[in-house]
Amino acid sequence: MFINLSNHPFSSWSAKQLEAAKRYGDLAEMAFPNIEPNCSTEVVRMLATAYVTDIMEHYPVQNLTVHIMGEQTFCYHVVRQLKQRNVRCVASTTERIVKEIKGNKRIVEFTFVQFREY
Repeated sequence: MFINLSNHPFSSWSAKQLEAAKRYGDLAEMAFPNIEPNCSTEVVRMLATAYVTDIMEHYPVQNLTVHIMGEQTFCYHVVRQLKQRNVRCVASTTERIVKEIKGNKRIVEFTFVQFREY
């Protein structure tokens, strides 16, 4: 099982990234929470614990992989708790391509490369 816990739903992924995810098993998604910048560390930690609890209650732990990308402190707490339960956690790696255009503007494109384990 491969759970996508990020702000980027499968519908926005390239064929290459979807293919790589499917190698881990069946696909599932969880919406990434909107974490306000003024939230305390304790609030973020409690939210992370709630997400981990939800994952553990609804998905089989054996061969479970969670793709987690987003607000860094939330990701830290989720990854730490999942790894304590022997759940594989991965991040997506991308190649950043920047094209300079007129007027000091840029177009930035990200191309998926691989999943990297935390």
